[in-house]
Amino acid sequence: MLEAARAHLHRLTPAEAYEEQARGALIVDTRTEAQRARQGNLPGAVVIDRTVLEWRLDPTSPYRIPEADGPYVRVIVVCRQGYSSSLAARSLQQLGLDATDVIGGVEAWLEAGLPLDQGPADVRE
Repeated sequence: MLEAARAHLHRLTPAEAYEEQARGALIVDTRTEAQRARQGNLPGAVVIDRTVLEWRLDPTSPYRIPEADGPYVRVIVVCRQGYSSSLAARSLQQLGLDATDVIGGVEAWLEAGLPLDQGPADVRE
C-alpha cells in the first residue's frame, strides 16, 4: 500500500518542504501530542490528527479549516518518520488536493538542522 501511494507522490526533502512553506504551502503535522512534546513543533505548521485529516482539508467539507479553501492549496503532510504521511498525502490527492509529504518526516527535518519551535502548536480539531 505504501509503495502504491508513493508512486503518485513527488516527495520532498525537508529543505524543499521548508522552502515551499516559505512560498505559501501549508504544512500539516500529523504527529501525536507526545511526539511533538519530545521533538518540538514545526514553525507555522497546522496540527491535524490523522483520523480527521480528510474532512478537515477537503475544500467541499463544511468542517474544513479556513486554509483549505480550494484544491489549489499546496499541502505538505509530515509525520514522525515519513510513512503514514505518504498514505495521508495520497488520500488528500484522491480528494483533488495538491498534496505530498516529507521524506523521513520530522526525524529527517531534525537531521537537516531545520528550525523547530517549542511554543504551543496550532492544533486543529
